[in-house]
Amino acid sequence: MEIPMLAPVCLIENSPAGELQVQQEALRVLAEIHQPVVVVAIAGLYRTGKSYLMNKLAGKRTGFSLGSTIQSHTKGIWMWCLPHPRRAGHTLVLLDTEGLGDVEKGDAKNDTWIFALAVLLSSTLVYNSRGTIDQQAMDQLHYVTELTERIKVKEVGQGGRQEGADSAEFVRFFPAFVWAVRDFMLQLELDGREITEDEYLESALKLKTGSSEQTKLYNLPRECIRQFFPARKCFVFVPPASRGKMCRLEELQEDELEPEFREQVARFCCHIWETSQPKTIPGGHVVTGAMLGNLAVTYVNAIRSGAVPCVESAVLALAQIENSAAVEEAVAVYKEQLGRQAALPTETVQELLELHAQCEREALRAFMARAIKDDDCRFQGELMRHLEEQKQELCRRNELASSERCTAALQELWDELDDRIVLGVYSVPGGYQCFLDDRQRMVERYPQVPANGVKADEVLQEFLQSKEVAAQSILQTDKALTEKEKEMAAERARAEAAERERQVLQQKKAELQQKLKDQERSYQENRQLLKEKLEDERKKLLEEQGKMLDQKLKELENLRKEWLQEKAARIEAEIQRLQQQNKELQNPPWIESALASLHEGACLVLPGIFGKLTGRWS
Repeated sequence: MEIPMLAPVCLIENSPAGELQVQQEALRVLAEIHQPVVVVAIAGLYRTGKSYLMNKLAGKRTGFSLGSTIQSHTKGIWMWCLPHPRRAGHTLVLLDTEGLGDVEKGDAKNDTWIFALAVLLSSTLVYNSRGTIDQQAMDQLHYVTELTERIKVKEVGQGGRQEGADSAEFVRFFPAFVWAVRDFMLQLELDGREITEDEYLESALKLKTGSSEQTKLYNLPRECIRQFFPARKCFVFVPPASRGKMCRLEELQEDELEPEFREQVARFCCHIWETSQPKTIPGGHVVTGAMLGNLAVTYVNAIRSGAVPCVESAVLALAQIENSAAVEEAVAVYKEQLGRQAALPTETVQELLELHAQCEREALRAFMARAIKDDDCRFQGELMRHLEEQKQELCRRNELASSERCTAALQELWDELDDRIVLGVYSVPGGYQCFLDDRQRMVERYPQVPANGVKADEVLQEFLQSKEVAAQSILQTDKALTEKEKEMAAERARAEAAERERQVLQQKKAELQQKLKDQERSYQENRQLLKEKLEDERKKLLEEQGKMLDQKLKELENLRKEWLQEKAARIEAEIQRLQQQNKELQNPPWIESALASLHEGACLVLPGIFGKLTGRWS
């Protein structure tokens, strides 16, 4: 961003009636961010100090409202966008969510939507709690158990919703999970040995064996966290200051805070800054600020309509917006490149086509960098049509510039002959031959005029043809020639004109061949760039699959250690499914399908492609 935000703004307002609404001011801010965004959201019970941690991540003492009473200050979701302190060319987006479990609000469903939105929009989710990670803390995190009811991966097919498949797919786009335990007063020990914060969390997430209802209730939140957030981290924080100073936490100087607390906050911030990844959507597409704003609108609109936010639908809606913008951006890049380099007229059509090709390549790169999920190549085909129209307009302008320059040059050269005609220089015996000699000298001088361009021969032919009446008049009045000689001279003039016409037609045919071959070049370059993009997406999918597989294998190992064979068997089935998907991704059918779609679209907008296929040119 050119102008950093001085303070947070409300991204999603939560009205007293529980109505969610995306705020236009926040969308305007996001629309100006074309960099990848690293989105860190914090959620947790109200009055647990979430805003303080977010201010520290922003590198500020103040910003997000802390409050000093038992009331929850943050309503809805507030946003702060800042230059990322560790990643050049990235923007850090901090989302501070409304405190969960606010007794004044008393709307658990609304809380769940806030939590679900934090999950959907972030690349790192910080869950903030107080005290210890005990059963009460797990019970308070019941929102995670409702995620499968509040989020779906794909639209429901005829067979209805597949809960198991959905929940397994969540890992693809769910954020990294950080549990921040505030006011932690215990020693990090287990069975008499010192343990790390991460070991403390993993110990708290261990499952119990058995099938009783009590055991199921105990295991449910733990299973959800293990399943949905395989990438997780834990930080514990001692109380920052004495109880009397806590109400002035925002005003306290650093040296008034507990040294251990300051060290813990510093470690927490460094971890978030250094490990949080840019926000992505399924397929590995990196999200920009503008895209994040569109995702927020799509998800909130779904909630407002009474539907369950669907990641697939949101990505498809986002793709429509981004791909349309990608076409516009690519055309703008083409025009910008052309404006820098075009000096019309060019001497040859080939020179013009090379100029077009250079600008087109830059436009294609811009499009490919931004386009997402253009599976049927509809938008790439649209871009091909736009660029072909731009090329045709460029050719028209080039020909017009050439025609105007050539006509002006010929008229200037002809003025001398015109003066001689007016003075009657050629109205004498032998005047016709004198006229022919002077006209030939004019024709020989014509190519010496700089930058005549592609229409030089055609304009010359048309110009001489327009002066043929004057030439024939001089011929017929030349008393030195017999009627037979005049007839022969006229025939020679017609033959010369016919030869010039033939040469012009031959030149036009050659230029048409060049233009058709340029269309073939354009198609092949479009195809190659598309293939490279699809291969890159395939590799990203394989990387996603690999991460999921590693996480499932790790979970399987843990379940076996805990002697939870039934749950281990379910994970084994998921691992087998992932392994099968990996095999299918080695040669995915959608690559050939996309290339075929591109070819079909190219045949409609690039006649040269069709011409080559039918043997009309070689």
